[in-house]
Amino acid sequence: MSPFRASAGITKDWEHFGFEVADGVATVTLNRPDKLNALTFDVYADLRDLVTELPHRGDARVLVLRGEGRGFCSGGDVEEIIGELQSMAPKELLEFTRMTGATVKAIRECPLPVIASINGIAAGAGSVLALASDFRLLGEKAAFAFLFTKVGLAGADMGSAYLLPRIVGLGRATELLMLGDKIKAERAERLGLGTLVEDLPAATDELAKRLASGPALAYSATKVLLTRELDMDLGASIELEAITQALLMKSDDHQEFYNAWTAGREPRWSGR
Repeated sequence: MSPFRASAGITKDWEHFGFEVADGVATVTLNRPDKLNALTFDVYADLRDLVTELPHRGDARVLVLRGEGRGFCSGGDVEEIIGELQSMAPKELLEFTRMTGATVKAIRECPLPVIASINGIAAGAGSVLALASDFRLLGEKAAFAFLFTKVGLAGADMGSAYLLPRIVGLGRATELLMLGDKIKAERAERLGLGTLVEDLPAATDELAKRLASGPALAYSATKVLLTRELDMDLGASIELEAITQALLMKSDDHQEFYNAWTAGREPRWSGR
């Protein structure tokens, strides 16, 4: 656990989704299956706060996002969010849109690897939560739909116009964000939106365990640099990588690699 928490404590219970940690793997389960795990104001806020808090817990090395039932996340709840937005003043609307963006920003800036285990539809805001994740595993019934223009809003929402072109390229991102059509699992994989797997729960579990038992500090540094270098020039990127690598060369894990190699055994990673 981080020693720099001041008076803020670790949240024990999360009311608006399922949450558990086991063997270094934290799992968030969106659990409104009757509504394809549609998001509410409270789900957004709790997810933002959990992801921000997670690195300080000390018991998690990877985060899995999954949906209960037959969907991953169908986006914002039409009644509980979109209906409520109709009566809000501009100031309140901006507070809401900034909160949704803060959720995505928290996922990208979280130093833990994040896996989106996509069992069904990932639509609207649900598709952007998937984009913000580091790994996207697709079940055979997985699908994406960037629905924003279909409800009369900009296809650029919650960072989608930043993230999607960096994953699939500008041309494909323009098509997906403007038209909002459904993209089934096979095409999603061809576009680079995720990796199609035969057994989604097993593949998710295997990847999560691999990340949780591996060199966590190296994984964290890799994610942080990938995120930061998106907006850097080559010279700045090389310098940042040089500094980071020099620091990691003094890490316990790098020393453990050398000790294990010398002894002819597998490394025992500590994440330090």
